[in-house]
Amino acid sequence: MKSCLVIDDSRVIRKVSRHILEALGFAVEEAENGREGLDRCAGTMPDVILLDWNMPVMTGIEFITQLRKSPGGDQPKVVFCTTENDVAHIREAISAGADEYVMKPFDHETLQIKLQLVGFE
Repeated sequence: MKSCLVIDDSRVIRKVSRHILEALGFAVEEAENGREGLDRCAGTMPDVILLDWNMPVMTGIEFITQLRKSPGGDQPKVVFCTTENDVAHIREAISAGADEYVMKPFDHETLQIKLQLVGFE
């Protein structure tokens, strides 16, 4: 089964994401900040990571920068999920190692399309 780690400080976003992802056949883990996300990845590297930009403890950019340097950290597909929609933010996310970008709020169809774009049917 495909696995996804949802890293977001909003419990509501994590719950909505979990609902959509489970309907798409993913096993879902959650983390409420980047530090917790890195700890989960150190245990078991997920296939996909849905990553929030603005979080306490460690931002999404800080998380992905450290993830991509860690053993196996080049493997997961990372989709930034954020309200930051200007070109500069999108460029920063992609150059830091993100594979795709989705705007909040997102729905089932939008997330499914983004996951297809990174290789998950």
